[in-house]
This record gives sequence, structure tokens and C-alpha cells, in this order.
Amino acid sequence: MTAPEAESLRIQPSASHPPAWRAQGPAVAAVALGGGAGAAARYAASLWWPAQAGGFPWTTFWVNVAGCAVIGVFMVVITEFRPAHRLVRPFFGTGVLGGFTTFSTYAVDIQKLADGGHVRTGLAYLAATPLAALTAVWLAAWSTRRILKRRQP
Repeated sequence: MTAPEAESLRIQPSASHPPAWRAQGPAVAAVALGGGAGAAARYAASLWWPAQAGGFPWTTFWVNVAGCAVIGVFMVVITEFRPAHRLVRPFFGTGVLGGFTTFSTYAVDIQKLADGGHVRTGLAYLAATPLAALTAVWLAAWSTRRILKRRQP
């Protein structure tokens, strides 16, 4: 390859587009702030309603179900009825609700129950959580659509 051919193969940087990290910075900040708020709320719930060792982890269960119900309402509202600012979804949907719901704790709870000899409780929790969470998001979205359609002229 000759020098002019090698020169023509180089990619020239575009001055018209900011670096990707700059364009995504506000969304990353929104997710981080929302995630901190959601995680703090989840932690507060675990302090207010601590789980009994070997018992069904009701707090984590209800946090996940409630968070899924809220995401059902939220997504219907911002995608079907009222457009929101571009940072609302990352802040609230990904950040707050992502930090609030805790499916990693769900997995750890199942492992602790199984290791502690509470296999039946662990299996019940394993089945009940996704079933209740999916039902909650579906019912919340369905109900929100019905309520908001009634309110339209």
C-alpha cells in the first residue's frame, strides 16, 4: 500500500456530533439520581418490615409487586396518554423503580431459604414473585388504560 492510499483509509472525526458520553450524560445522571432514591426507599421498607429468618420474605415480595404495578401505570401514562420530558423515563422508570424493585435480593432470598432448609418456602417464593409481579404490571396497565379512556372527552 502506498502512502496516499493509507491516508485515504483513515477515518476523519466528525466535528458535528458530540462524543457519545456527552450526549448520554444527562440520562446517566437521571438514572443514577433516581436509582439512589429508589434504593433508599427499598432499604427503608426493609427496615420498617424486616423479614423473619426462614420465613417468606414478604417485604421484598411486596416491594417487587408494588414496583411492577407502578411501572405498569407509569408506562401507559407516558407512552399512550401524556408524553413526558426525555429524562422522566430514565429517572423514574429505570432509576427510581429499578432501584426500588430488587430481583437480585429475590434471588439471594431463594438461595438463603434453600440453604437454611426451607426449600418449600423458597419454591413458593420462586413461583409467587414473578407470577404476582407480572400480574401486577398487567392489571395496573389495563386499569390505567380504562380509567384514562373514561376521562377523555
